[in-house]
Amino acid sequence: MAEITAAMVKELRESTGAGMMDCKNALSETDGDFDKAVQLLREKGLGKAAKKADRLAAEGLVSVKVNDDFSSVTITEINSETDFVAKNDQFISLTKDTTAHIQNNSLQSVEELHSSIINGVKFEEYLKSQIATIGENLVVRRFATLKSSANGVVNGYIHTNGRIGVIIAAACDSAEIASKSRDFLKQICMHIAAMKPSYLSYEELDISFVESEYKALVAELEKENEERRRLKDPNKPELKIPKFASRKQLSDAILKEAEEKIKEELKAQGKPEKIWDNIIPGKMNSFIADNSQLDSKLTLMGQFYVMDDKKTIEQVIAEKEKELGGKIKIVEFIRFEVGEGLEKKTEDFAAEVAAQL
Repeated sequence: MAEITAAMVKELRESTGAGMMDCKNALSETDGDFDKAVQLLREKGLGKAAKKADRLAAEGLVSVKVNDDFSSVTITEINSETDFVAKNDQFISLTKDTTAHIQNNSLQSVEELHSSIINGVKFEEYLKSQIATIGENLVVRRFATLKSSANGVVNGYIHTNGRIGVIIAAACDSAEIASKSRDFLKQICMHIAAMKPSYLSYEELDISFVESEYKALVAELEKENEERRRLKDPNKPELKIPKFASRKQLSDAILKEAEEKIKEELKAQGKPEKIWDNIIPGKMNSFIADNSQLDSKLTLMGQFYVMDDKKTIEQVIAEKEKELGGKIKIVEFIRFEVGEGLEKKTEDFAAEVAAQL
């Protein structure tokens, strides 16, 4: 069994908000596996999903370049050792030049980048010269390029802090619609930057993952209801516990059953059948929303639009299609955040002082 250290317990506690003993027990039960301990706490209603940002330590910048005809867009993350260097004009120029070089030469990997030629020298040597001038180690951590298909369009967005970037690709049914969709796609990128969806739609979710997340969702809601019952605040009624977490679980049979139940309720309420068609769609949308809370957290199409939280991205796209008179289908998006997925380097204060001396 792995040794459970105080530092491990502290990190889990800070990330999930769970109690110290609960964190220690969760780590013991999962043999020290951080991610499994997080999930175990969530399924017991004792903690929230880990705040990944708390585990990031890298500095640097994300850069995005869209070519002139919006047919290709590239995103790059280059890391530095300090935030001070990340604000250096020479470093900023390096990130932009590197991104343009990657796009112009259709490079596919970091290894291919280092072997490529830029300004008459191998990129590897070019980067070393930049490191020598700037005075810090610099690393091209990752990059990606999206290209449009026929009648397609791409776009991108960099947040003002330079640490978050998003690129996106869409397929349209005409070149005219593709051209008219450019600004709209940038707005969708801004939403992605802010709301951090992990998937495009519920169709990408694995059913076993959905079922596991459903347990965590129910535990979280039940915990909240316990608190609401204790407080007895008339303005905070108990939350409804859904039967499902995602549209991935809502089969045609389940949707049909829900529709039949709505019809029975309308009949019991004495509503005339001639107006049912006006009522049922709205009630079905409510049923789907109640039973797809995971989608609204994790999937782009299921999230509520950051600029209009009454509509999902799926609904916003449908409205834009109607406005422009053509189809817009999001094919792919990529979101980079500086340091994403990297672990913090931990040192105690005495060791840090000793290292400086």
